Amino acid sequence: MKKINLAITGCMGRMGSQIIKSAKKDHNFKITALTESKRINKKINGIAIDLNTHKVFKKADLIIDFTIPKCTFEILKIALKLKKRVVIGTTGFSKKEESLIEKYSKKIPILKAGNMSLGINLLMYLTEIASGSLGKKFLSKIFEVHHKHKKDFPSGTALMLANGIATGKNKNFHNIIGKKYLNRKTFPYSNRINFNSIRKGEIIGEHEVKFSSGKEIITLNHEAFDRALYSEGALSAAKWLMTKKPGLYSMRDLMNFK
Repeated sequence: MKKINLAITGCMGRMGSQIIKSAKKDHNFKITALTESKRINKKINGIAIDLNTHKVFKKADLIIDFTIPKCTFEILKIALKLKKRVVIGTTGFSKKEESLIEKYSKKIPILKAGNMSLGINLLMYLTEIASGSLGKKFLSKIFEVHHKHKKDFPSGTALMLANGIATGKNKNFHNIIGKKYLNRKTFPYSNRINFNSIRKGEIIGEHEVKFSSGKEIITLNHEAFDRALYSEGALSAAKWLMTKKPGLYSMRDLMNFK
């Protein structure tokens, strides 16, 4: 099988660095470009870190992007002209930016996911099913734990799980978001979805969704022990996207969820 020529943007970031490590171990890939938003006089595995340009991305079959929204659109403009596939792991897009990504996907294949872990995406799917099946008698809440360096709370993944609860109940996500607690030992259920975020140590990530009727509790949870699971998920997405026509895809499509 021909190797996939891979360009990695945001290569100096936590996820970019991890994708480089995972891609080196995966014989399906050959890294042809590493980029950052500003010029850095450094090489990684013999490859010079460059800016996002047509010349740099020309040899790539696919671009994996873990940057910020502004950089993502720089990359998409180039990808569109060169007809390159793009896996987007960047988060924090506005509604207008999300619509713009959809427009780009009509011309090139794009897979976009806020979390590349296969396990987390399964948890999201199960959360949506549970929410729809259990009905109005069950209240729900979300608990998440991350390392002490993570400043935002609740996590993007926790919000995605809340969206799954909302989808299952056919409700607007923004209308059922409740209180957002930080470092609480306990926190209550309510008619809305409450969150409790713990920040401590070097924990990679734990997420737990609870549904309670007052008579019973159903718990769905996921624990991450190695950051490589996110980069390996991104590489799985890259392999899958290589055979796809233009369109906007998600990890749900990759995992064949309905």
